[in-house]
Amino acid sequence: MTILHLSDTHNKHHLLRDLPPADIIIHSGDVSFSGSEEEVMDFIEWFGSLPYKYKIFIAGNHDHCLFGTNINGLPDNCFYLCNSGVTIEGIKFYGVPLFMEDIIAGDYDKNIQNIPIDIDILITHQPPYCILDSSVNTNYGDRNLLQMVLKTQPRYHLFGHIHDAYGFEKSNKTSFINAAILNEYYEISNKPVLLEMQVN
Repeated sequence: MTILHLSDTHNKHHLLRDLPPADIIIHSGDVSFSGSEEEVMDFIEWFGSLPYKYKIFIAGNHDHCLFGTNINGLPDNCFYLCNSGVTIEGIKFYGVPLFMEDIIAGDYDKNIQNIPIDIDILITHQPPYCILDSSVNTNYGDRNLLQMVLKTQPRYHLFGHIHDAYGFEKSNKTSFINAAILNEYYEISNKPVLLEMQVN
């Protein structure tokens, strides 16, 4: 199974051209810039129209209009994961959004602790600590998330958030991908990442 991963498009999704074919497309948050409902709905309409068999997305810290919201009317093959999971053709996906409201309330750490043990692909917006999370010599990843990933050992951990830390890194059984499309100046500078996943 081929997976196309992208993140941090910040309302510039219509500028993306010639997206490569894949079985699943995954967006790991910050679909909008201002976090308005209009921006998010425009993204959902665009995302739902893409010619991929399955589509998965989560919310990032810019997408605050989605906090506490259930999204209705998604196509049957499109999944919004909010501290929830979905199994597609035997592959288990789980998504954790990044909402400032959760961080302030102390719920973000609880959400991380609720990540299941037996998942194949973890999708978060924030990186784990010290893995593709550095900007201007500062690490912006989450320590608790790192510990949970080391414990659960998904095959892939997909995220974004830190625009100038785009890249790939492998540790133990997990491959980490930061697929932020925009650079630190909010310009399109990176390409979505293609992954191959063996289906058991």
